[in-house]
Amino acid sequence: MERGREASTGIGGAAQQGGWRGRDRGCGTIAPHSTRTFAIEPDDLNFENGYADLPPAFFTHLQPTPLPNPYFVAASARTADELGLDVNDLQKPEMVAALTGNRIPASSKPLAAVYSGHQFGVWAGQLGDGRAILLGALRGKEGPMELQLKGAGLTPYSRMGDGRAVLRSSIREFLCSEAMAALGIPTTRALIVTGSDQGVVRETIETSAVVTRVSPSFVRFGSFEHWFYRRQEGELKILADYVIDNFYPELRERANPYAALLKEVTRRTAHLVAHWQAVGFMHGVLNTDNMSILGLTLDYGPFGFMEAFNPHHICNHTDQQGRYSYANQPQIGHWNCYALGQALLPLIGTVEETEEALADYQDDFADKIDELLHAKLGLQTRQDSDRALMDELFNLLQQSHVDYTSFFRALSTIEAASNAGDQKLRDMFIYREHFDAWAAQYRARLQQENSEDAQRRLAMNRVNPKYILRNYLAQVAIEKAQQKDFSEVARLLQVLEHPFDEQPEHEAYAAVPPDWAAHLEVSCSS
Repeated sequence: MERGREASTGIGGAAQQGGWRGRDRGCGTIAPHSTRTFAIEPDDLNFENGYADLPPAFFTHLQPTPLPNPYFVAASARTADELGLDVNDLQKPEMVAALTGNRIPASSKPLAAVYSGHQFGVWAGQLGDGRAILLGALRGKEGPMELQLKGAGLTPYSRMGDGRAVLRSSIREFLCSEAMAALGIPTTRALIVTGSDQGVVRETIETSAVVTRVSPSFVRFGSFEHWFYRRQEGELKILADYVIDNFYPELRERANPYAALLKEVTRRTAHLVAHWQAVGFMHGVLNTDNMSILGLTLDYGPFGFMEAFNPHHICNHTDQQGRYSYANQPQIGHWNCYALGQALLPLIGTVEETEEALADYQDDFADKIDELLHAKLGLQTRQDSDRALMDELFNLLQQSHVDYTSFFRALSTIEAASNAGDQKLRDMFIYREHFDAWAAQYRARLQQENSEDAQRRLAMNRVNPKYILRNYLAQVAIEKAQQKDFSEVARLLQVLEHPFDEQPEHEAYAAVPPDWAAHLEVSCSS
């Protein structure tokens, strides 16, 4: 849900199963790498308006509400390149105005979409784009990509919100969208953040911002629930046909394309959550209105990356019951797929076919997380004892509250034939003898498959990031940005675009959180 006072949540890059993957890791925030020989103007943007061709009941056409004196905060050169844009053009006043909502490109038909959803497991009824306005789609390198202005003002779906986003949350979404893309995790993307000195009230008075989000589609599970609970099967079918024809055309030839759609979305969702678990990402608000029909991480609100390992960690301060804790994410993903299945039931036809389409979620998740964990541990083969080895490791990580990212990055340094290089890893644990016992088992497992240290180290460092978007790193960048110093946002983006590289000049960005970071909290308010 996009409301203004309450952010819905949602992570980067790339849909590995048919969505959008950023294809390079290059370029900093404002480095040019386009061959364009002219500066683009807003009216040069050629928007396609496929979603606007749906019947009027699906959205409301409206203009964004202008912000006074908008200014450039940051932009992603990688996302710009995917759209065929030069990132330097995005800093020009005309483009800043267009991507703040102050000047609408001639080809755009801006709209806010309606949808509904379950929030924290409770049916919330009609929601919709309460502060997000879709400009249309630009044809990028991998097909049409929709541009959506988040924080662009009131819409008919704002309810009690003000339709605005604040600089703090906009920077967090911008950085995390691009960080997730670089990690290889299916996600929506972010093109640019613009700001304004206009104040908005949250816990305190903050300044406004707009983040331009990019995705093949922003259709959600809740988009289907909206029509199901209103008993409007005609509109439900129109939406399903739109999604199939535009994003899953291969399913049109199946005996039951609607059951095939549910099955494919369920598979993508299971794989997405497995990627989250493997990298230690927590979404924070896994409501059905924050679930992408393309299996992308959608709506970055009170997200967080695991630091001191605790499977019951809750990254969203608003989530008092812990529904969306790290440990609960796999089952919540499954629950949300069932909610989608319920919504698609009138099209699928029978409960049996619907349940069959949902049946593989747990196996799909288990297979994918097993694959990802084997890669994180540098294991090339599968053995029956591997599950016990992994379970014991996670018990030890929890027992000593070991930093999740730092541990797996350092694990690549272990030697198969000697414990001489174990000291850095041992020092992460309170009970070093427990780690020693586990390391002996792990070393024996490596020897069992004749693992070669140097080769394994390279492979592990390609899947275990050194750099993630830690809350304290985002907070430092935000506090500088609130003083109109955007250099740290740009620098942090450059680091996060290369999460698997050593980057010795940026070693400090891999450090565990300082003591003051323990007091940082994120919630649904943004």
